[in-house]
Amino acid sequence: MPRFGEVLTAMVTPFDDDLALDIDAAVTLARWLVDHGNEGLVVAGTTGESPTLDDDEKLALWEAVAQAVTVPVIAGTGSNDTRHSVELTSRAADVGIAGVLAVTPYYSRPHQDGLAAHFGAMAAAAGDLPVMLYDIPVRTGRKIATDTLVALATEVPNIVAVKDAAGDPAESARMIARAPAGFELYSGDDGLTLPLVAVGAVGVVGVATHWAGERMAELVRSHAKGDVDQARRINAELLDSYTFESSDAAPNPLPAKAAMRALGMAVGQCRPPLGPAPEGLDGWANAVLADLGYDLPTTEGLHG
Repeated sequence: MPRFGEVLTAMVTPFDDDLALDIDAAVTLARWLVDHGNEGLVVAGTTGESPTLDDDEKLALWEAVAQAVTVPVIAGTGSNDTRHSVELTSRAADVGIAGVLAVTPYYSRPHQDGLAAHFGAMAAAAGDLPVMLYDIPVRTGRKIATDTLVALATEVPNIVAVKDAAGDPAESARMIARAPAGFELYSGDDGLTLPLVAVGAVGVVGVATHWAGERMAELVRSHAKGDVDQARRINAELLDSYTFESSDAAPNPLPAKAAMRALGMAVGQCRPPLGPAPEGLDGWANAVLADLGYDLPTTEGLHG
């Protein structure tokens, strides 16, 4: 079994009608996700709208969720400011989390030595906690080079995994082949989970796993057992979810929140600049969920 489990969700952050952090709703959502196929949670990552959360909100969220569930809770402590990332990582280590997620510094587009120094500093601040790097160049503007990933995995003992949303399974295969034993690659792109597990990924840190965690778990486990046909069938069932979960008109996490509202979860809207949800998104969410067999509660009042 992978260190953090096979299926994790990058959890949305619930807000109330005034866009204030709703801790009780976060606890309810976290428990629901664990009951529906998730073996770990990433909390206050970018799907959790981390750029709009202040440090006190993040710490309160991590502590509450970590106390509410028995699965690993990974805290999204990274930003594009190394000093701030180090400080927040150090504080997060005291609230019961199981690890930290370190996103590539966005917008700044540092060179590879700068990336290595940034991640190394966060790992040092994490102490004994394991660190998962997050490589998502479409949002950050910079790819973590394979040489950099392998060096960090080899030289920094508590850098133990990468969430790979780089969109290049062939390069991911090369990284896996070169990484030291025990270093784990997770798919960070739901639509590429099947090809990534085919080259050695151990699981997924997903978004569609909000509503399809059990199906994604079956996909990963079917492939691991050699039942590739079943994994392909499940993947085909989820194609509409992959299309829905992020688009130019409704970027992640707007669709995930719409899906959770359709399921009766009090997650609220996204904070600006993402929110509120564009017209029609809640209806699209209902259609995606219905196609997966969900018996939806009434949609009255779920569009707020």
